[in-house]
Amino acid sequence: MAKLARSEKHLIDLDFIEEEKFDNLSKEYSAQGTSAFLSIQEGCNKFCTFCVVPYTRGPEFSRSPEEIYREAMVLVAKGAKEIHLLGQNVNAYHGKSLNSNGDAGLESDVIFSLADLIRHISSIKGLERIRYITSHPKDMTNDLIAIHGQLDQLMPFLHLPVQSGSDKILKTMNRKHTRAEYFSIIDKLRTVRADIALSSDFIVGFPGETDEDFADTMDLVKKVRYSQCYSFKYSPRPGTPAAVKEQVPEAVKNERLAILQNELFKQQLEFNESCVGKILPVLFQKEGKHDNHIVGKTPYMQSAYVENINKSLLGQIVNVRIKKALAISVTGEIV
Repeated sequence: MAKLARSEKHLIDLDFIEEEKFDNLSKEYSAQGTSAFLSIQEGCNKFCTFCVVPYTRGPEFSRSPEEIYREAMVLVAKGAKEIHLLGQNVNAYHGKSLNSNGDAGLESDVIFSLADLIRHISSIKGLERIRYITSHPKDMTNDLIAIHGQLDQLMPFLHLPVQSGSDKILKTMNRKHTRAEYFSIIDKLRTVRADIALSSDFIVGFPGETDEDFADTMDLVKKVRYSQCYSFKYSPRPGTPAAVKEQVPEAVKNERLAILQNELFKQQLEFNESCVGKILPVLFQKEGKHDNHIVGKTPYMQSAYVENINKSLLGQIVNVRIKKALAISVTGEIV
């Protein structure tokens, strides 16, 4: 943990009053259930050329660790076994401790990184799973990578958007990282946690994207291998720099998206198939579409369906032997 350096003011003042940043957060968080969501960070300083978040949400701001800890305790007391830490750029979290006499017993003037925060809330009795979303590769610090191999409560699943596999397009997008740097992060993650499953976001047809650029994206996808992904055609957002660039024809976007999604769907099925025969802990959250099914999430964020009329398993983490892989889910039997 380190002192927070004062950042320079943006040329366009888009900030909010700090005390009002999270006024609109739901006050009903205590009723979320077994898997709960907890907002810890808002805004973004990255200014990707396709994104409106910095203009609509303002620069990055983080809640204090004391506030987050207390809210997490309430969520767990109300039945949450899993907490998703949320932020527009969640791994840029840099929450300042409020005082030396806070409920969580923290020192004053200390800045918590996301890794610090995860380790801190992991001490809450009854909190069995922690996840965070959405991350930026530039903020995947070594301490955050390392904690994936140190803390069992941190699930072996990470959504880490890359958007493109082309260095030229990444630069045009103002992503502030290269494909080599992204590969390096993936290698480090898999070194500390060999079974980590990865997800990402991809944009095809970004202004200036050539066949060679798209080929670089496909090459990255095939080298990384994902468990699930989101992929989109580029769509101009008014007021963003990319919106005024010469656009790729829609027919080309459609063709590239179909090729990409075919590969991503193939990888998702292959990942699901790799789990067949394994025993995975599943957090059951709700009844399935059929009367005799319940559904939950594996550590890898797969939906897992089990035939069982014992509804008392809802809200519990139960070992399940995976029997069958489907396109976007798995089925199994309780061990």
